[in-house]
Amino acid sequence: MSSSSDTSRWGPIQTNGRWKIHAKTHLTVLAIVVIAESIGTISFPLGPGKLVLLPMLFAVGFGLLVSYSVLGKHIPPLQQFVSKDVSRLSSPLLIISLMPLGVKYGTLVGPSFQQLIDAGFAFVFQELGNLGTIFLALPLALLLGLKREAIGSAVSIAREPTLGVITDKYGIESPEGRGVLGTYLTGTVLGTVFFGLLGGYATVTGLHPLALSMACGMGSASMMTACSASLAKAVPASVATDEKILSFAATSNLLTGITGLYIVLFVGLPLINKLYAYLAPLLGREQ
Repeated sequence: MSSSSDTSRWGPIQTNGRWKIHAKTHLTVLAIVVIAESIGTISFPLGPGKLVLLPMLFAVGFGLLVSYSVLGKHIPPLQQFVSKDVSRLSSPLLIISLMPLGVKYGTLVGPSFQQLIDAGFAFVFQELGNLGTIFLALPLALLLGLKREAIGSAVSIAREPTLGVITDKYGIESPEGRGVLGTYLTGTVLGTVFFGLLGGYATVTGLHPLALSMACGMGSASMMTACSASLAKAVPASVATDEKILSFAATSNLLTGITGLYIVLFVGLPLINKLYAYLAPLLGREQ
């Protein structure tokens, strides 16, 4: 990464002459956290599974609502406090705030290390399961009318490694680049909420809780946290403890970050291009 891009990425975090923006940002986050934690975890049976609403999900929802582009458009005083500068500052701060979370998961992995070793090849090959996204999402994307955008949007859940691979291979202004960027932005805004709700219903599949916890590790720390936390609430402690579920999810997430790039580059992209060549004439729209 170039020094200019580093400056652009971390520029908003500078404090020189920007203490008011920092104060507004931290006060907004503090207020959201206090409200979300005061609500606490809400879980109740709904349909075939259990709906688990974590404080993290409330915090994401409140953060979206108070942003300058949602409620701020209709409430001018709110827009002045949670301004565009506050949103720009929040992005690099989010990366920093996730670092202690990574340390916490490291402490959870240690006590379960022998069990993780026993899982062996399941961890090595778990990334191949993410290729299932292609078989599900590509036909849907073609039916919805996407062209080459379907390749970028359906090759994976499009976190940072995939965004980098597609950008390097096709360019961000290409149809494939627009596709991966659309999935990336959608996942950034809605992914944590979606995976948080999904974790509560994962037990309906009948799969072992540890296999489900591995599925929570898809390369995004926030999504993995929401998914594994709600899964831990839905699984009885007699079947798998919270610590074991979180440690398997954290290890899977770490390995996905390492192997995911190569799986997308050497397996996912060739596979989805071949499938696109076959399915586009059958399912694609003219316009």
